[in-house]
Amino acid sequence: MTHSTDAELLQAAKDLLGQHIVMPGFRARIVETEAYGPADPGCHAYRGVTPRTQVMFDKPGLAYTYFTYGNHWMFCVTCLKPGTAGAILIRAAVPIEGHEEMRKRRPKAKKDQDLLNGPGKLCAALQINQSHYALDLTQSNGTLWLETGERPRKIRTGTRIGLAQGKGDLLPWRFWSAEDEPHVSRPLTNP
Repeated sequence: MTHSTDAELLQAAKDLLGQHIVMPGFRARIVETEAYGPADPGCHAYRGVTPRTQVMFDKPGLAYTYFTYGNHWMFCVTCLKPGTAGAILIRAAVPIEGHEEMRKRRPKAKKDQDLLNGPGKLCAALQINQSHYALDLTQSNGTLWLETGERPRKIRTGTRIGLAQGKGDLLPWRFWSAEDEPHVSRPLTNP
């Protein structure tokens, strides 16, 4: 991966912080992201185009959804130029609208800050799944899209979560809004 591609990827992860995830009846502000790029062994597209990763090689602003660990959907946003795989995992958000329905979908959540404080929890509460794969998130499509929100005043950085040792686990490619730490999945900074 070239340095400029790294810089674009990491900037995209920071730029998504504060954006709103919008669905009919739901709205949430993104407060934690994690970047994945083309020369990154933690990235699904590391070995090239597959039916699963094809959207990662498409234009920026598309939804990349996938199923993991046999029971969790994950939601990413593509972020690099066509032909170069890159996506940002949406790790956590603050609920703005639709709290009651989110609580029904996530009955184990004790507080609002627990509704969307992890990528699997976020997808469960918003019911983001395979049907959202490759949706253009840059325009209101009536299903799932992103809108401009409030930029965080301070962004913190940490290593990515859930990767095997040596597979990019030490890269400081996770970002979160400092003022929203109670809503993030794991607010650990690098030493």
